[in-house]
Amino acid sequence: MTVADILMLISVFCIWSLLLVNVILIVAGYLYYIQIENKPVAPIPGEYPFVSIMVPAHNEAKVITKTVESLLALSYPHDRYEIIVINDNSSDNSSVLLGNLQTKYPSRNLIILNTDNVIGGKGKSNALNLGFKLSKGELIAIYDADNTPEKTALTYLVSEITNDATLGAVIGKFRTRNRDASLLTRFINIETLSFQWMAQAGRWKLFKLCTIPGTNFIVRRSIIEHMGGWDVKAIAEDTEISFRIYLMGYKIKFQPKSVTWEQEPQTVKVWFKQRTRWAKGNIYVIVKNIPLLFKRSARNIHFDIFYYLSIYVLLLTSLVMSDLLLILHALGYVSTTIASFSSFLWGLAIILFILGTFITLVTEKGEMKLSNVWIIMLMYVSYCQMWMVVAAYGMYAYLKDLVFKREAKWYKTERY
Repeated sequence: MTVADILMLISVFCIWSLLLVNVILIVAGYLYYIQIENKPVAPIPGEYPFVSIMVPAHNEAKVITKTVESLLALSYPHDRYEIIVINDNSSDNSSVLLGNLQTKYPSRNLIILNTDNVIGGKGKSNALNLGFKLSKGELIAIYDADNTPEKTALTYLVSEITNDATLGAVIGKFRTRNRDASLLTRFINIETLSFQWMAQAGRWKLFKLCTIPGTNFIVRRSIIEHMGGWDVKAIAEDTEISFRIYLMGYKIKFQPKSVTWEQEPQTVKVWFKQRTRWAKGNIYVIVKNIPLLFKRSARNIHFDIFYYLSIYVLLLTSLVMSDLLLILHALGYVSTTIASFSSFLWGLAIILFILGTFITLVTEKGEMKLSNVWIIMLMYVSYCQMWMVVAAYGMYAYLKDLVFKREAKWYKTERY
């Protein structure tokens, strides 16, 4: 057996191990979907708790009015929640638009915090910490500035967390508002349904673990106070805070009936910048939490540490290695006796990818259509391969920031 054969076998084994893990998560997620599909959400016991909704926003003039008005229209009792918009060092007319909203809705608890480049402009985590100082709620809800949550979204989140003292946070589902804007947004829509919410559902079903997605979630105030706020060095503040909630002994539950709609990038350039930020942020969380693998007290989160480590290191390395070996074999530079077997497994992996993804889509209204099969196939050969570039560049960007000791900055996603 040649060195190329050994490397190919290792790569195939790693890829298939991770593929099977995701297949198991999808199956478990589907079972969770069946379990709760017709199950009513429990009523909120006693008096509705007061909730502080925080919306960090940087140059969000195109979307902020629609977002705030959707939050004002929530079915949750209007005297039991406040909205805090952190207009963080914006250079557009966001402050004017937000001021107009305060004038339009004088009887509502709408608080606008306009920051400058002295106290603001230092990232989402810093903005959330500033908003938290003004908040009064025993529960804290977060929505991104491009979100339009459904009217019942907050009520469902509060219902879950008030009926279970073991929950430190509850997350909802986010859907793609502009899914038909381009082929890219159709890919993102499928990714969101398959690898965001179905994988979350599977992790909750099997391990009682979920990762906060950054929007449409609620967390206990006491937890944020105990943590001392958000980590300002974390640009993936959602993943980072999830791990700290786990370590406090709390669970994070997924309630897919709580839905928000958000804008997604419509061009590859904007998408690449956003996803690179996500990758770099998640790598920071991995590095920060790797020491927990050697602590028995943190065994409840070992799966998530291994999961993220496998995706951003093991999977990326294996994919690049197997692709490179197959190309070099075809060009005659290396010799491997299992190239045909590897190609067979690769084809089988593609079939599993298409099947698993399509099964996920049939759980959503408006997504059960055969045309999605072609979109999924095209997604595999294009969008999924682009992910490798994103993950690799995210690793490079993280190491570069580490070497030059750069602080976290606010990475603005372009709105439409």
